[in-house]
Amino acid sequence: MKGIDKITSRILADAEAECAAVKKESDGRCAAIKAQAEKKAQEEYLRLVREGVKDTEQRVQRMDRTAKLEAKKSVLNMKQEAVTAAFELAKTKIAELPERDYVGFLARQAAGAAVTGEEEVIFNGRDASAVGAKAVKAANELLAAKGMPAALTLSGSTREMAGGLVLKQGDIEVNCTVDTLLDLSRGELAARVAEVLFE
Repeated sequence: MKGIDKITSRILADAEAECAAVKKESDGRCAAIKAQAEKKAQEEYLRLVREGVKDTEQRVQRMDRTAKLEAKKSVLNMKQEAVTAAFELAKTKIAELPERDYVGFLARQAAGAAVTGEEEVIFNGRDASAVGAKAVKAANELLAAKGMPAALTLSGSTREMAGGLVLKQGDIEVNCTVDTLLDLSRGELAARVAEVLFE
């Protein structure tokens, strides 16, 4: 019996030693696999963080460019509105000139636009009754001084306009209204008006 116990003990000891060796090898493999997986996970994590940082930086740059562009648009719109307001104010100021200055302005416009010197001068209702006759008389004096026929006449009809006049001969009309004069000079004057307003 002693021999069988010895053999059994020996077999058991060998089996335990083999199990221990297999377990040690398995633990080593598991540790290596786990370390490799952790390394890959760490690399993937760092890659995702770098991509996230890069993406965030790009989005911030895009937002910054967009914000700057919107700011420039807002400033440009504000400047355009200010220039438009300046032209509207000029229109009002012309209409509110003292009578003598306004008559002189109208006379210069009529005399400067006259082709034959025999045109009909059309005003708005207010100007026709308040200064029409004086402006036509002054315009005829200017034409005479230039050696042109001085036979402009005050029209019996009026037009809807902020100020200024329209010269008419037959079917031909020359528009010298304040709106038209300002619109025509706006391209030339807008930059100078902006300089005065914003420099």
